[in-house]
Formats: sequence, C-alpha cells, structure tokens
Amino acid sequence: MSDPIRHECGLAVVRLKKPLAYYQDTYGTALHGFNVLSALMAKQRNRGQDGIGIGCCKLNMPPGSPYLFRERFDVSVEQMGEVFNGIRKSYKRIARKIDAERKEERHSTGVEHLPFEEDPEAIKREFDLAGEINIGHLRYGTSGGLGKACLHPYVRRTTWPTRSLMVMGNFNLTNSSELNRVMMQRGQHPVFGTDTQSVLEEIGFQLDEAHTQLYHDLRDSGVPGEEIPDHISQRLDVAEVVRRSAHIWDGGYAIVGVIGSGDLFVMRDPSGIRPCWYYEDEELLAFASERVALMSVLEVSEEEVMELPPAHVAVMKSCGTLTMERFTEPREYKPCSFERIYFSRGNDSQIYRQRKQLGEQLVGQVIEAIDNDFEHTVLSFIPNTAETAYFGFLDGLRKSRRVAVKDALREMLTRGEFDEAKLDDLVLRNWPRSEKIALKDIKMRTFIASETGRDELVSSVYDITYGVVTERDNLVVIDDSIVRGTTLKTSLLRILARTNPKRIVVLSTAPQIRYPDCYGIDMSELGKFIAFQAAVELLKERGMRHVLRETYEACEAELKKPQQNMFNAVKAVYAPFSDEEISTKVAQLVYPSRTPWRGEVKVIFQTVPGLHAALDTEGKASFGDWYFTGDYPTPGGYLVVNRAFMNFYDKKEGRAYDTLL
Repeated sequence: MSDPIRHECGLAVVRLKKPLAYYQDTYGTALHGFNVLSALMAKQRNRGQDGIGIGCCKLNMPPGSPYLFRERFDVSVEQMGEVFNGIRKSYKRIARKIDAERKEERHSTGVEHLPFEEDPEAIKREFDLAGEINIGHLRYGTSGGLGKACLHPYVRRTTWPTRSLMVMGNFNLTNSSELNRVMMQRGQHPVFGTDTQSVLEEIGFQLDEAHTQLYHDLRDSGVPGEEIPDHISQRLDVAEVVRRSAHIWDGGYAIVGVIGSGDLFVMRDPSGIRPCWYYEDEELLAFASERVALMSVLEVSEEEVMELPPAHVAVMKSCGTLTMERFTEPREYKPCSFERIYFSRGNDSQIYRQRKQLGEQLVGQVIEAIDNDFEHTVLSFIPNTAETAYFGFLDGLRKSRRVAVKDALREMLTRGEFDEAKLDDLVLRNWPRSEKIALKDIKMRTFIASETGRDELVSSVYDITYGVVTERDNLVVIDDSIVRGTTLKTSLLRILARTNPKRIVVLSTAPQIRYPDCYGIDMSELGKFIAFQAAVELLKERGMRHVLRETYEACEAELKKPQQNMFNAVKAVYAPFSDEEISTKVAQLVYPSRTPWRGEVKVIFQTVPGLHAALDTEGKASFGDWYFTGDYPTPGGYLVVNRAFMNFYDKKEGRAYDTLL
C-alpha cells in the first residue's frame, strides 16, 4: 500500500498447560512460553509500529509473591529483536547473580544447588516473564494517543488476584462515549481518550461485581478467609463477566484478558471483523491474529489451526480446562477484507490465492485501457506488497491471451486456411512484457513516516529501471489500494514518469475507498480520501454544490435518530456519478506535479463484484466492504460515517469516532 495508513494491531497469546519443569526437560529451557511468544510476535511484526507490550501471569504463586507482570516498549517494530535480546540479557544477568550467590552459599554451608538456568522453580520466582500465561501486543494506534502510556496491555491491580486484570486487544469501539456515560451513571470516573481504558474498566467493574457476590456467599457460609480466594477462582464464571461487559459494545474487536488468579479469556466481535486464530495441543494453547504465525512457529498444518468463532469467548481456567461459548448474538459474518488485500502476511495459502485473484480480476479493464496493445505495454507493480496480485494479474493475462489465440486458430480452421503471419502477429508481437520498473533501494517502510517530509522519503527510497520503457509504451503498475492518492501524485507517479511512457495506468486491487473505517483501521477522515475528493470536485464542476449542504443536513438528521435506525446519508455525494467518472477525476487529481512529463494517467480500481469474486473463492464468507460500499456491519458505523461528513463540512480534523467521546 503506497498511501500511509495505520491499521490493525497484532495479538499473541501462549498458555502453557504443564509446569515449567516439563518444558525445561523437554525443550531445555523453562522460558519456552516466552520464546514461543516472542516468535509469534516476530512473525506478526507487520501489524504494529507504535510499540510493543508483553504481559505474564504466574499461577499458584505463594502469598506475598508478585504474580502479574507487564513490560511496554515505545519502539518501532524494527527494534523488536533488540527488545527481546535485552530481555534475554536481563535474564542472563539474573542467572549470573543467582549462581554467584549460590556459589558463596555452597562454600559457607556445603549445600549444593542446581545452576539457575536448570532450576525452573527459581526461574519462575526470580524472572518476571517466566510464567504459564504469556501475552504480547503489537500496536497501531487508532484511538487515543501515542506513546508508552497508550501501549497494551493495560493493567488493573488490586490486592485480590481474582479482581486484578490485564487486557489487550486489536479493536476499535464506535460507542466509547456511551460506555463512559454508563460508567459515570454508576458513579465511576472514567478516563476519556481511549476505548482500551473503557474496556478495561467495564470488565473490571463486572469482575468486581461477580467477585463481591461470591465473596459474600462464601464468607456467610463459613468458609475460612484464607480459603476464600481459591473458591472464588474456581467458581468465577468468566464468560458471564464477559457477557455482561460486552452487551452494549459496538465495533470490531479481538480482546485478550488475564485475571490475576490465572483465568485467561479471548473474545471476538459478533461480526468477525477482527481476526483471531488458535491452536491447542497437550502442551499449550496459543492465539494469534494470523493463522500462518501459529503454523510457522508451532510447525503445524492449516487444518490444526482453528478460527475463534465470532461472538464467542474462549476461557481457560487456572486449572487448565478450556471452554468456548457465545457471549452475545452473532451478526452477519463480515471479516475485514483489508486483511486479505494488504494487512496480513501473504504466505497464508488462502490469502495468497485471494491476492492473485484480486490481480486477475483487473485483466479485462486493463485490456480496454490500453486498447489491447500489448506490444507497446510494460507491466510492473509498486509497492512490493502488490507482487502477489501482480502474479495473479499475469496469470489472468496469459489465460486471456490463450483464449485469443485459440479463437484465432478456430477461425482459421473454420475458413480452411492457415495464416501463419497473423498467428505470429498475435502470439509473438502482441504479447505482454513484464518488467521490474520500480525498486526499493532502501529497506524502509515509508507508510509509517510522518506525512511531513514523507514525499521526499519515498523519492529517495524508490529507484527505477531505465531503458526498458519507451515513449510509445503504456506503463501499467499494480498497487494494493489507493487511499489518499497523495503519494501517487507527489512521489510515485513522478518517479515513474522519468521512464517517459506514453501512458501510465495505475491499477488498484481494492475498489474506491469512499467511506471511513471505524473498526480498527485508521481510515476515518473522509475528506482525505481521493475518491471522496473526486466526487466533491465533480459536484462543484457540475454546479451541484447544493448536494454537499443537503448531505450535511441529512447527516445531522440521522445523528438525532437511535443508532439502530440510522442510514448512510453520505452515499448522496457519490450517487450522481458512475465509478468510471470518479476514476477519471481521480486520475486528474493525482497527475504528477513538478515534472516535465506530459503523458496520460489512467487509474483503474477493482470493482466491488470483482472484490467479492476474488475473496469469496471458497464460498465461506462475504467479506466486509463498508469502506467501499458504505454498508456497515454494525449501527455504530452509520453514526461514524455521518459524523465524519459533518467534520469534513465543518473543517474539523480528527477521527470521527474520537469526536464522539
């Protein structure tokens, strides 16, 4: 994706099912859980740039000993290896210190001890991240601020393990303001600014309620005080706590919670918007945002990795029993299509096939755009993440060419004559040319840079291959998606124009992004979308400015309705125009600046039917398309889209769901 957007966070969870001594004997280290966690996080490093967080819970710790730990690091993902190396160095320092103390003790008392790194009990006692539950988070901020204080996991500590709580998630709630109002009506004092805090406090409140009820029942029945915590832990219905907490949540979420007593829960939103996968065997239970992370790290097959069903919560009690139950009514299954287009790693077999199909779906539009002149067409891709779709496009092109050759041969046979010259012309001369035109000269993910100065960064990162494209050629390049178009206009098209082609055709494997996302992708400011800008320009050019004012009034009216009765009033902005008209205007808006080149630019977007044909290859899911169609899977989406238009019209910056707080 050439445009800069922030997106889904990454989750990793490892719950060991045996004592640490087992992993010491089997794998040679009591840090097996931490090692698996760090590997899962490394495999999902594509999902976070704002920082990383790690949490640990130790089971059955004696009174007075700490049991819940958290470390957060305000670093880029490129520094993740340094973070983990630093943690391991700390572990080694502890080992040297303990071994030195034991050596002195042996000299003075004659008592022999195991070396620290062979002593699981000592490791668990002395090293913070040596526990049975390990959780990790890679953050992209879509709500609240940035910085270390906003990194997950969030922790709520008390003197009761059964009331202490650690939470992290890949999510965004559209109705945080409603949650905060509910808490204030109870008499609580919520901290505004992030929905993570709201989630933590709501689950914490329900946990307190359940704990208090159990405590009074046990105390009144005569259970000795020192035995009450164990009884509460055994009887605590975690799924019910989740059910009561989430009954008014609106959004997309995969949320992980750890209760200090050792209960673990992982929950997924009713529409399945945010991804969540898990694997279980006799040694461990593990969760991750991406299936291939579990497959690669644990060396298991696709069939062994399961998808956490939408509207369900998986609970593993401290005793090791796993249950999975529904905490709310499921909605229509609408997983985020951007996971498939761009965000997830492309080595998942299904995602790989889908990305190839996204490329293949564009073949017909390209043939029309270049007037079927492949003799004078060079095909390429930019950025590197579009490479798989590019392969699919080439596959589709070869299929199309084979059909053309077959039809020509059939026509010749029907006429009873063989025209070798025509066949040579069809097969040899008018055949696609595939070239590597744009190269990333520096390993740098430019979409994480601040927008100020980013254009210069892109220009220095990308280089081009000279001498391949001529002034008679069409240059066709594939991108994952076009969000704002800023990078195309100020950087990429200007770079590609140096090859001096007759025409540059930019293909987007995603349809026109017309509406904001509010479920975990930072695409919320409507006025920054190039498709929206194109529609607004067309309205102005055709004397239809009144549509903008009427849309504002319609949005204002919608926001006065109950959420469940709202509809998307912003669709009126696009209604007067065809997809092709908007694409043509987009091409005009992104025409490269500061260049002497005067060739033609065409922009071709995936169609929405083409998107579904590519993604729904196995007939299992209708992937979410609300950013393209404006048809949101939850009521909160309509609240956000109408508010986003009003923010645009009133020239207010910021995320629409943040302004609702």
